[in-house]
Amino acid sequence: MLQVLIIGGGPIGLACALEAAKAKLDYLVLEKGCLVNSLYNYPSNMTFFSTSERLEIGKVPFVSNNPKPTRAEALEYYRRVAVSHGVNIRLFEEVKAIKKSGKGFTVTSSKEKYSADNIIIATGFYDIPFKLNVPGEDLPKVTHYYKDPHFYAFQKVVVIGAQNSAVDAALETWRKGAEVTMVVRQPEIGQRVKYWVRPDIINRIKEGSIKAYFNSSVSSIRDREIDINTPDGMVTIENDWVIAMTGYEPNLEFLKKTGIRLSKDSSHKPEYNEKTHQTNIPGIYLAGVICGGMDTHSLFIENSRIHAKRIIADIRKHKKADPVT
Repeated sequence: MLQVLIIGGGPIGLACALEAAKAKLDYLVLEKGCLVNSLYNYPSNMTFFSTSERLEIGKVPFVSNNPKPTRAEALEYYRRVAVSHGVNIRLFEEVKAIKKSGKGFTVTSSKEKYSADNIIIATGFYDIPFKLNVPGEDLPKVTHYYKDPHFYAFQKVVVIGAQNSAVDAALETWRKGAEVTMVVRQPEIGQRVKYWVRPDIINRIKEGSIKAYFNSSVSSIRDREIDINTPDGMVTIENDWVIAMTGYEPNLEFLKKTGIRLSKDSSHKPEYNEKTHQTNIPGIYLAGVICGGMDTHSLFIENSRIHAKRIIADIRKHKKADPVT
């Protein structure tokens, strides 16, 4: 019987593991993908908005070449943390169900079953993309994840979205020789775009290097064309690839299936005690961005690291309160 089972091997899941080890609790981390899977799926050339010290966990220094680290540096850092602390983690093992069993829980994964006194869910939000729900979205030319710009050299590319991921994809593919068109629902490029990047994309659009349709949406995708609904009517353009940076959502269905209550407003925020992070189910805790429900822009690594300390402190408190048998 594990004392703590942590679902999610991202930075916050790792932070929970380090706190559990520090408290001498018997724990295990299960991650359905690779180590820090969400960060691995970030664009290859991505630079973080946060400085390196704000991404540190377990008092392990994060040294980067520049104040704002890259994706590659972050992957190396969290891998080094996992190795140096001997984190007990099993990768490519997805949790399918959590069931109450006696005083603890039975956790069924894609590979086996586990028993645990406490569960920490730190699953993030990067696994489920928001769909366009338009004809042709399932074509091989459409992706909701952008990795590397070279693939799109000399191709006609449509980038959907106006936040950091979309802007990075548009600028990087354009600089590799792609003919780039942006489709943006809003009237302008997003205000949350990195302050050193936003002027760049605005200037590229103004000079005509990158075409942009604002207050617009994609209505249909075909093998060689795409239809765009604009304020001036329907526009059809030639197209080779569609990079749909429409955002992502947490796996709230998993929380509901587990029995965790969600708010009835649009945020669908899960119910938990903000001091302890324990949910309406005693023994099940939430850590990281999953705490915000659909409000995925309020929690980051830098302001979620504290969740690990709160959770492990509460687990230790309850452990001490248990009668000795």
